[in-house]
Formats: sequence, C-alpha cells, structure tokens
Amino acid sequence: MEQRRVTDFFARRRPGPRIAPPKLACRTPSPARPALCAPDSATSGSRKRARPPAAPGRDQAGPPARRRLRLSADAVSSPSSPEAPDIPACPSLGQKIKKSTPAAGQPRQLTSLQNQDTISELASCLQRARELGARVRVLKSSAQDAGESCTPEAKGRPEEPSGEKAPAYQRFHALAQPGPPGLVLPYKYQVLAEMFRSMDTIVGMLHNRSETPTFAKVQRGVQDMMRRRFEERNVGQIKTVYPASYCFRQERGVPTFKDGVKRSDYQLTIEPLLEQEADGAAPQLTASRLLQRRQIFSQKLVEHVKEHHKAFLASLRPPMVVPEDQLTRWHPRFNVDEVPDIEPAVLPQPPATEKLTTAQEVLARARSLMSPRMEKALSQLALRSAEPSSPGPPRPALPDTPPATPPAASPSALKGVSQDLLERVRAKEAQKQLAQMTRCPEQEQRLQRLERLPELARVLRSVFVSERKPALSMEVACARMVGSCRTAMSPGEMEKHLLLLSELLPDWLSLHHIRTDTYVKLDKAADLASITACLARQARAEEGL
Repeated sequence: MEQRRVTDFFARRRPGPRIAPPKLACRTPSPARPALCAPDSATSGSRKRARPPAAPGRDQAGPPARRRLRLSADAVSSPSSPEAPDIPACPSLGQKIKKSTPAAGQPRQLTSLQNQDTISELASCLQRARELGARVRVLKSSAQDAGESCTPEAKGRPEEPSGEKAPAYQRFHALAQPGPPGLVLPYKYQVLAEMFRSMDTIVGMLHNRSETPTFAKVQRGVQDMMRRRFEERNVGQIKTVYPASYCFRQERGVPTFKDGVKRSDYQLTIEPLLEQEADGAAPQLTASRLLQRRQIFSQKLVEHVKEHHKAFLASLRPPMVVPEDQLTRWHPRFNVDEVPDIEPAVLPQPPATEKLTTAQEVLARARSLMSPRMEKALSQLALRSAEPSSPGPPRPALPDTPPATPPAASPSALKGVSQDLLERVRAKEAQKQLAQMTRCPEQEQRLQRLERLPELARVLRSVFVSERKPALSMEVACARMVGSCRTAMSPGEMEKHLLLLSELLPDWLSLHHIRTDTYVKLDKAADLASITACLARQARAEEGL
C-alpha cells in the first residue's frame, strides 16, 4: 500500500533503480487558509499523523505560520483605525523595510505602489529633520547673541582673562584651614615649602651616597614625589627665601647615564651647605637636619608674608603698628592668598662659548680660506641679513597682584558726620583689631568659651529643674548638658566650661569636693536674665582687651 510520506523508507531499502518520491507540499497549517487533509491519510494505519496537503496551484513553500500572523496592508489601512489626514505618519525603519519587501505571490503593481509610499514617507521625515535642525541653529545663534550682550564688556567693565585667574581653592585657601585662625601661609607659599621638602630629601639621598646632585636628577625625583612641575624658576624662589641652603654651580664632567646629555656639557649642580662635624668627618644630611632646615624655610616664608602685612597695616587709616613678636594672626581685611609671588633669584648659567651665528662672523673667520667669488657671495648675504626687520608687536606686561586694600567709605555716606566722631570710631576699631591680632591661643579659647556660657547657663538651670535635686555630680551634669546643648562637645570640654562658669559666678554655681567626687550646686532662685547679662558683659570686656 502506497503511503504519502516525505521520506520513502521502502524505496531506499529495496534494491534496484531508485524512484524519486513525489514532491508533496507539506506546509504548516495556517489559520487564514484551512487545509484539506488527504483521504489516504485518514484511512492509513500509521501512528504518525499525516500533514495536510498544500493548497492546489502553489509549487513553492510559503512563509511559516508566525509570519502569516502579521496583518496585511488592507487590514492596516482599514477604516476601523482612521488617521489624521494632515499629520504624515512616520513608520519605523523595520516597518519600511517590511513594506518595501514584496511578498511571495503579490502583484507587481501593488509592490511598486508600496515602494512609492515608503519613499514618500522617507522624504517627508527627512524634510522634517531638516526643519528641526534649522530651528536648533537659529535658537543657538540667538542664545549666543544674548550671552554676548550680558558680558562685562557690554556693561562697561573690563573682563579679566580666564587664564590668569586662579581657581577658588587657591584664592580662598586661608579661609578653609581647620583650627583657630593664625599665621596661615598662602597656597603658593605652601606649595613652595613642599617643593623645598621634596628637593631637600632628594639632595640628601644623593649627597649621603657621595653622588653629585644635578638639577636633572632632582627635577625628576621632585616631580615623582609631588606630581607637579618643578622647574629652575622654583629653584630660584627657594634660593631667594633661603639663600644659605644650597650652593649652585655650573660644572661639566659630571657622569650622566642619559643619551641626550653629554659628559662634556655643563650641568647645574646643587650642593647642600652643612656645618662641619666636630671630628672632621664629611657632614651628612640626616633626618634631624632635614627637619631643622624645613622649619627654617617655613619661618622665612612667614617673615616674607609679614613684610607685606606690615605694608598693608601702614596703608590703613589710621595706620597700625604691631610688633612682629606679638603678631598671632593676620588682619581681618588682609587677603593672604593675594600676596605677590616670590621673585626667583638668578642661578649660575653655563659660560658662553663663541659661536658663529651670522655670515659676517663666518666671513671674518675664514676670509683667507675662501676664493674671491665665494667671498663676494658671502658679503652680499651679510648685507641682506643686516637689513632691519620689522619689529614684532610688543607683548603686554602682566601687572603684579597688589596686596588687598581695605574698602574706603564713600564721602556721600559719611556726609554730616563730625570728623572727631569718625576719628574716635576708627581709633577704637584699630585698637580692637590690634588686640585681635596679638591675642594668644589660650586667650582665644577662653573667649570662645565665654561666648558659649550664656546658653550653657540656661541649659544647666533646666537640667537642675528637671532632675529636682539640689546638687549633681560633675559626671552626671556634664552628661546631661552634652545631650541638651546645640554645640557638639565632649564631656571633658563641658567640664572646662562649668569650671569657668563657677569661676566667674561663684555665688550662683558652686563646686564641692567630697572624697573623690566633685558635686555641682546651683542657686535656682537667682534671676537667669541677670546671670546671662552678666556673662555677656564679661565676654565683651575681655574681648576688648
């Protein structure tokens, strides 16, 4: 019994001429087109279900069932989904590719129409993109015109070049230092002090192993340590600040292990100036000497800033004079980070060797060795090179940064005020600033505690009222106040405040030492307003001293 199968098993097993099995169109059933099952397959006793035959009149295999789930062009353009006639639809690229690809068995006229629709849609999208790009360019040009109209030049103020303005962390470096204010160095001076420390370390290593320190070796080491450029200008600044630190020479014959530097070339050598040892041995740059030289360099930097600070105080109205040994902080109006940079000192230069640079020098040197024709040609070249060339435009000199000056009050604001009153106010302000600049750190801490005492007095009284006890131990009182005070303090710091409070107001707060403990006793009947006023007066009195 003949069976309709894709693979003819019996035809392959039987000997004799092979007969090709008939080609059957076995396709996946489609929901759109129901296939008719063969009558033979229904009556066959095979366990394998026979596949339905394809529709008659089609020789090629159609697309699978999943592809047929896609709606046709007629279903998409059905009236159930109307579109706005004035808004052009911009399908995606995948949809355009699918629409442009002709399906099997589709008429050529329909395919050409779909291709024309796709091209028209692409052209409309491209036109829309061009219009948006033109609009963006117009908006950018209008924004640039608006920005140029708001520049400082339009307002009549000269604009500073952006390349000369230092970043904010350098211009306000002194204000961001932790701890109480003191004699803070500018940012560029601190960088120079760090360069000196790195340079002294490298020079000490080379000197202690009897190797000649050259600028090339020191430059490479300092740049590796600091991750910052180190040039001869910085070495000149170090020589200006601390001239007794090194001895600089130009020497040749120094062994170098570089291809670009010859042994016969002059090099800048750096020799540390050290005191001779008592036993006559060669001095070594030890760790204690490195620390001592570093402290000397920092002190010289502070003295350099003090000179600018002294000139600033002399320019005030009225001028102020502060002894340098009593100065503990800078003037509040003195801008530390705008102090001028240190001028670099002149370093030794290699001796100038005679070099022939012009044709006249060559002609004077080799006149006896040349023919008359060559001598004439060289003389003409010398005359042409001797003609004056057009001078280049002079480069503008950069102005030095002047020290900060105090803001002067406008005469219109002080109109009608007597001159004697102005002089008294200025004298009192100068006296207050002088006391502030000569204040020691211990006195500064005492003033900070005095400013906190009025608030701490109110907190302490509330603690005693809530505890309902006539006396409290020092540990308990400090712990309660630390938890109630707005300022974050440790129990040890709070105890110092209570000791100062008992020293200023012994009648209101008293301390009693019993065995190993200290107890605090408070007078609850006293007026709290008078207590806080008395503490505020005491703080103002000590601040004015």
